[in-house]
Amino acid sequence: MQERHKLVALCVAASFISYIDRVNISVAAIAMQGQYAWSETLKGVVLSAFFIGYLLFMVPSGWLANRYGGKRVLGFAVLWWSVFTLITPIAAGISFPALIAARILMGAGEAAMFPAAYNLYSRWVPATERSRAVSLMVGGIPLGTLFALMSSGVLVAHFGWPAVFYVFGAVGLIWCVLWRKFAYDQPADNPHLGVEERALLVVASDKTAAAKPPVPWRQLLSSSAVWALIINHLCSNWILYMLLAWLPSYFSKGLGLSIQNAGLYAAAPWLAMCLSGIASGWLADRWIHAGTDPTFVRKFMQITGLLGAAAFMWQARSVTSPDVALALLCGALGALAMTWGGFISNHLDIAPRYADVLMGITNTAGTIPGVVGVAVTGWLVDTSGTYTAAFVLAACVNVVGAFVWLLFATAKPVVD
Repeated sequence: MQERHKLVALCVAASFISYIDRVNISVAAIAMQGQYAWSETLKGVVLSAFFIGYLLFMVPSGWLANRYGGKRVLGFAVLWWSVFTLITPIAAGISFPALIAARILMGAGEAAMFPAAYNLYSRWVPATERSRAVSLMVGGIPLGTLFALMSSGVLVAHFGWPAVFYVFGAVGLIWCVLWRKFAYDQPADNPHLGVEERALLVVASDKTAAAKPPVPWRQLLSSSAVWALIINHLCSNWILYMLLAWLPSYFSKGLGLSIQNAGLYAAAPWLAMCLSGIASGWLADRWIHAGTDPTFVRKFMQITGLLGAAAFMWQARSVTSPDVALALLCGALGALAMTWGGFISNHLDIAPRYADVLMGITNTAGTIPGVVGVAVTGWLVDTSGTYTAAFVLAACVNVVGAFVWLLFATAKPVVD
């Protein structure tokens, strides 16, 4: 295995772990709600608390990765969030505020996941492989979600909800050991790098690692392409975070399935997302390598993904059959995954030297649905008694994102 592939694999694993740790509570919360007598609105507060820390520390984590390197920042981040995953049951037993604090601090750690990985990708992944590498890493989102949903229901049913946090937290600690042993910040620092791979990576790495001027905040934030990316990160994540938090509850309380069956039903759409997303990264790289205009590729993948997901969410708004709902939500997340070849890869197109900082900026906006969208979904379900309004709102948000991307997106660099 090439050394760059090892680093990509470790980043994929970190992404996977980050999502099993953040998603497990969406299943565990069903049992926790019964134990602690939470309303749907109060459960929404618990599910959204993670995103407060995630939102606040996103830009600082991008700056830290840019300044100190992705290896150090990502390694510390995984250790941090794994510890707070482990202590979640203890915090819940102390008080509701203690649980909220633990979830916020866990979110603060996970904020560094993608900015730190983008920092490493800018040196370790050639331009012709970036869509695939990014798609594989983002594939950790549905893979982690799929695993968490399938296993959390079993763990809750057989060992109680605290077991979910103990088991998944321990996995992150194991990853930290592997990261310390096998990860390197710079290709030139890796003694195992072969001659051919060294020639491919070290020149680009030297350019990226060269002394940088201060982050060009004004230049970034005055670019219409950057704002298109910011808005699309928010719009693309609305359905993602809404379903991450509420899909098990939707199948359980909305469609009458048991907790264990709700976890299994909720897992299938994430498998569809994983397969579609990896395929979209491969297709985007193939088109670009064949000479297709990268801006056209990014626009096609993003707009098709957003509008396709919106159409499926609209159709699912009033479904009463679990099987029909499952098929439509598989379609929604499968279509949404096409955006991995769109906005997700676009950070490295328009600001390759500052992709870590740019990811911190755009993912700050991308976290708003995790705070607002998750909480609003709980309020809509409480007030209307159904998920119809929440599904319609998600579809409308996607349409707005597609329109903005069509007008303002580009794959041309906007900073030197």
